[in-house]
Amino acid sequence: MPQVVGSRDTNLRAVEQRFDVRLVPADGAVMVFGDRPEATRAARAIETLLHLIQNGRNTSPADLDLVLQAVIDDTSEQVKEALNKTIIITHRNKALTPKTLGQARYVYTVAEHDVVLCSGPAGTGKTFLAMAMAMAALRSGEVSRIVLTRPIVEAGEQLGFLPGDMLEKVEPYLRPLHDALTDITGFDRLQKLLARRVIEVMPLAYMRGRTVNDAFIVLDEAQNTTPAQVKMFLTRMGFGSTMIVTGDATQTDLPPGMLSGLQHAMSLLSHVKGVGICRLDRNDIVRHPLVQRIVDAYEHSPDATAGSHATPPPIQQPSATNSHGNMPT
Repeated sequence: MPQVVGSRDTNLRAVEQRFDVRLVPADGAVMVFGDRPEATRAARAIETLLHLIQNGRNTSPADLDLVLQAVIDDTSEQVKEALNKTIIITHRNKALTPKTLGQARYVYTVAEHDVVLCSGPAGTGKTFLAMAMAMAALRSGEVSRIVLTRPIVEAGEQLGFLPGDMLEKVEPYLRPLHDALTDITGFDRLQKLLARRVIEVMPLAYMRGRTVNDAFIVLDEAQNTTPAQVKMFLTRMGFGSTMIVTGDATQTDLPPGMLSGLQHAMSLLSHVKGVGICRLDRNDIVRHPLVQRIVDAYEHSPDATAGSHATPPPIQQPSATNSHGNMPT
């Protein structure tokens, strides 16, 4: 009961404000007073919150906001179902399920839309869940292949020329996608699927001119794309295909002043029928607990807006000797 009502009844107050009702905790129950439609929605919100708590989830204010929005959108039952849904069984016989309410909404959004744009900080499972849902669709026969792509943008480092042929040169950029798929399906099985081109992993530029039918298509690291690149990618969609675009708007490696294609698309397409928008936040981080604290530190830093565009101070190079014949310090 204390978890349901929240510290100083903050959860109840939030529900009251959203649905114009009055909530009174009484002897292990919550009494709801108000007009029937609003009271019904408020009760559904409390029931959903209780369901999360009973399933061992430490709910946060962000979780409550998602619960309230799910009730307003009339998707609370689907979100609860998604929380308990096994996306796929890995090669190690491990069931993959959403670990947070935000991830559950992500999974549900993908199930209900042909195109989904998902933004969130590092560790929220954007890419990994996309890989899991793609493999699940392939195994069930919903699609006949998977196409994975990323923009080739260096993360603040000039790597210069890389050895090898074209595929070997871009492989380091695409390695995170390989890693996620290896965790899900196993190395040997992945190599067979890659060899048969059932799974294609390629740079974004190689998508131009294609029409991809009957496929699960994922664009990762979309914060490093331009609006024109995202438009090009989205218009590659053919019949029977599903598309997911993922990225973290706070980690763009584009030149200063250049608009991110991910941010542009999430704003432009937010009301387009068939397009789902999903925003994950720090409460959905499921990596090492320290990752969440690092994300918080950067978000609250006055220099956070500079990101990777911040210019380091120039290095002073010695150019002359002083009167003693020594190099200057």
